[in-house]
Amino acid sequence: MTSKDMKFRKRKSNDLFRSSLFYIYAQRAYIYSIVAVFLFGSVLGFVYSGELGFLDKTLAEIFEKTKDLGFLEMVWFIFSNNIASAITSFVLGALLGIFPIFNAVFNGILLGYVYSKAVPIAGYFVIWRVLPHGIFELPAIFIALGLGVHLGASFFGKEKIKTLSKRFRLSFKAFLTVVLPLLVIAAIIESLLVVFAG
Repeated sequence: MTSKDMKFRKRKSNDLFRSSLFYIYAQRAYIYSIVAVFLFGSVLGFVYSGELGFLDKTLAEIFEKTKDLGFLEMVWFIFSNNIASAITSFVLGALLGIFPIFNAVFNGILLGYVYSKAVPIAGYFVIWRVLPHGIFELPAIFIALGLGVHLGASFFGKEKIKTLSKRFRLSFKAFLTVVLPLLVIAAIIESLLVVFAG
């Protein structure tokens, strides 16, 4: 491969990344809506934690699966779970955007519930210890869910199938160039924090 070919591929890759960022920015209203739904779910999970004891089983199962994992195994566990959730919510968002909204509510409730359990032990500022775990993961998930809702909104306008097809193509490019790398970085950072920092 010549240096000219390498420069062309690099330029094309940069253009794709920039166009994906622009597309994501253009859909920011959907992404902000997902963030709002997630935060609403978090408040519900915190306020009504006393009625959500059944979530202990879910948390216990996650702990059981991860307690003996090494660094690379933890990276794969976190990444595979996040990518499965993101892809499922993104694709099923085509069904009127219902699944991404449900995903945001549920995960918000789960986080709020965990936070309610941590506060009596470590205080309200424990959120700053949890924040590094989601600094890359949450934006990636929010983008994926927001794009999923954007897909579902295709059915509320004209030329529904054509609009859905175009949005899916552009959203999938954004997913590959922005969401996927963020989830890889998130899995590595979170695994480092879990395995080496306790």
